[in-house]
Amino acid sequence: MPTIRDVVHALGRREGVEAVLVLGRDGLAIDTHAREGLDTESLAALVPAVVTACEQLGEAAGRGGFGFSLVEFGSGMVLLAELGDEGLLAMVFAPGTNVGGHLFELRRHQRSIAALL
Repeated sequence: MPTIRDVVHALGRREGVEAVLVLGRDGLAIDTHAREGLDTESLAALVPAVVTACEQLGEAAGRGGFGFSLVEFGSGMVLLAELGDEGLLAMVFAPGTNVGGHLFELRRHQRSIAALL
């Protein structure tokens, strides 16, 4: 059976992925895989606040609970996903990355990944 470390490193080796972080809802990293120079601790510390804002937005819009958020920036995208009650996932993508396949695979395996926490 794969471990959370196996999953994080497998995701991190995919084309266009610059970082993968699995973290607790407190912002503390459980496991990370990132390209050289990316500050995963700072990134992890910011994720819970963004997820909380997304949860509030979903409630205000009557859309239900948080699942995924994909945010596009000038130099790439960041995906945030819920991993059950215990964890969160953040993936940082390089500029120009086609994230469609990544989203499909993550949605397909989200519950399995959450079960590893």
